Amino acid sequence: MSVSGVKSSRISPPEKSSRVKAIIKLLLWWTFWLSLLVIGLLLANWQWHRATEKVALMSAWEHAPIHMNPVVVPENLSRLKLTGYFLEEETLWLDNRIHDGQIGVAVLTPLMTDSGTWWLIQRGFVPTGVDRQFEPSVTTPVGQALVSGRWQSLNHGGLVLGDNREGNRLQSLSLTPWSHLSGTVFEGVVHQESGDGMQDAWWVPSQMPPERHTGYAVQWLCLALLALVMAVIGHWKWFKY
Repeated sequence: MSVSGVKSSRISPPEKSSRVKAIIKLLLWWTFWLSLLVIGLLLANWQWHRATEKVALMSAWEHAPIHMNPVVVPENLSRLKLTGYFLEEETLWLDNRIHDGQIGVAVLTPLMTDSGTWWLIQRGFVPTGVDRQFEPSVTTPVGQALVSGRWQSLNHGGLVLGDNREGNRLQSLSLTPWSHLSGTVFEGVVHQESGDGMQDAWWVPSQMPPERHTGYAVQWLCLALLALVMAVIGHWKWFKY
């Protein structure tokens, strides 16, 4: 039987090569846009969790318990009332603080209590200007002092490139410079809000409200959905074969 009148169903080599190239382009297209989709969803989820953490932080701030000379580690953001003696000669400076548009340092002085427990007190802000050769100075109370402030746990240190200590200045909060002191110490710092020896208060636990994190989460989610829409539109418009 003659098959000369039957059209061949075989794909020619040029057509096959074109088909393979189209499939590769389609895979690359979807890989690109799906990657953007996944990244957008991950960032949206991260911002959403950050908003939840900020809500919990604000609640802890508003409903924090008050402790007078505690002998066990207090809850994060607790309000503390401490009596003791400042160790003036152990004062160091937390570097690179900005308050009301001024550059300066925060005063860090240990407070020794009668129970043998010492607390690192962040006493407030001192302006220094941009000249790092300037050595700050403050007046430290002599004798028994009363300090009220917020307790911040220091379970996670901040990122510091290079040495944390430069002379009498620290780049991040750490108890390491006072490791030679005897007595009990808890891993944290008291941000003074009132009492003896206080300077200009500047510290707050968070600068960004939860609403802003929620807004960022919505933006990332919209971008993720836009990536999906672009992938579908491009698929039907440019990859018909």
